[in-house]
Amino acid sequence: MSLAPGAIQHARNPSFDRFSIWGTSAVLGVTDAAVLAEARAILDTVLALSDHAASRFHPGTEILALNDAAGQGPMRVSATMIDLVAAAIDAARSTGGACDPTIADRLVVLGYDRDFDAGLDDGITIPAGIAPAPGIEGIVIDHKASTIALPAGVHLDLGATAKARTADIAAEQIATDLDVGCLVDLGGDLRIAGPPPAEGWQIGITREARTGRRDEVDEVIAVTGGGIASSSSGVRRWQRGATTLHHLIDPATGWPVAEPLAMVTVAAPTCLAANALSTASMVWGERCLFELPQRSVAARVLRDDGTIERIGGWPSPVELGRQQ
Repeated sequence: MSLAPGAIQHARNPSFDRFSIWGTSAVLGVTDAAVLAEARAILDTVLALSDHAASRFHPGTEILALNDAAGQGPMRVSATMIDLVAAAIDAARSTGGACDPTIADRLVVLGYDRDFDAGLDDGITIPAGIAPAPGIEGIVIDHKASTIALPAGVHLDLGATAKARTADIAAEQIATDLDVGCLVDLGGDLRIAGPPPAEGWQIGITREARTGRRDEVDEVIAVTGGGIASSSSGVRRWQRGATTLHHLIDPATGWPVAEPLAMVTVAAPTCLAANALSTASMVWGERCLFELPQRSVAARVLRDDGTIERIGGWPSPVELGRQQ
C-alpha cells in the first residue's frame, strides 16, 4: 500500500527496530545506535497515548466515549485527543472536505466496525440509506478547558489522520530529546526529523505496507526530511453481501471512492499533511493532478493501468543500496 522502510539501505548504516502495531508493520530508525532503545521507549509511549485516544476498536477509548456523547455538550478529554481531533479538522479544511473525520457512521454501516484483522466479511447486505458525511462544522474544541463537543449525529473516525499525526509527534520528540536523526514509519505513514544520514533515508515505495518486504518495492527514493504517506484502496478490502468494499470513503456520497487511481504517495513538510493530501487525492481522482500542485507538494500518482505521474519535483528513483 505505501512505504517500505524495510528496504532502507545507507552508507552509514543507521540502526532500526521493526515491529508490528495496529495491524500493520512499523519501523523506527535512528542515526545513533546507542539511543535506539531510548527512542523505542519514547515511541511506545506516544503510540499508547494515541491508541487510547483514537482507536474505535478497543473498549474504553476516548473516541468511543466522545462519539457516545455527541449532542450532549462538551466532554473533557486528554491533550492527545485534543491534538488528534484538531489535526483531523485541519486536514478536512486543507482538503476542502475530501479528507473528513465525520465518516465514522458510513464506515460502520459498510461493515468496518471492528479491527480489520478480526475479519470484516460477514455476508450481510449493505443497509439502505447511506448518506454523505455531515462534515466538521459544529465541532467545538476548547483548548483552554480541554473539551470537545460534537453535534448530535456527528461521530468521528480518525483513521485518516491519527496514525500520521502520531508519526509526526514521535519523530519530533525523539529527534529533540535524543539529539538524533530519526525516522518513524507506521504502516506507511512516515516522518523524518533531525539530521539525516549522509545519503538521506532511502525509502522503498510499495503497495503493501503491512509486510515491508524488499521484494515488493516498486521504487526507492532518497529523503532528508519531512513526511511521506500513501493512500490506496487495494489493501483494506472486505465483502458485504456480493459487494466488495474498501475503507476510502468519499465524504460527499458516503460510499467508497471509485478507483481510477491505484495509489497516491505524497511528500510534504509533515506526515499529517502528506496523509491528508494522499487520502484526498483518492477522492479527487484525476483532479489530484491539478489539486496537488496548488498545494506545493511532491507526489507520485499510480493509476490502475500502471501508468505513473510524478509531480511537484517528486524525487527520481535511486538504486537499492547494499543489503544489511
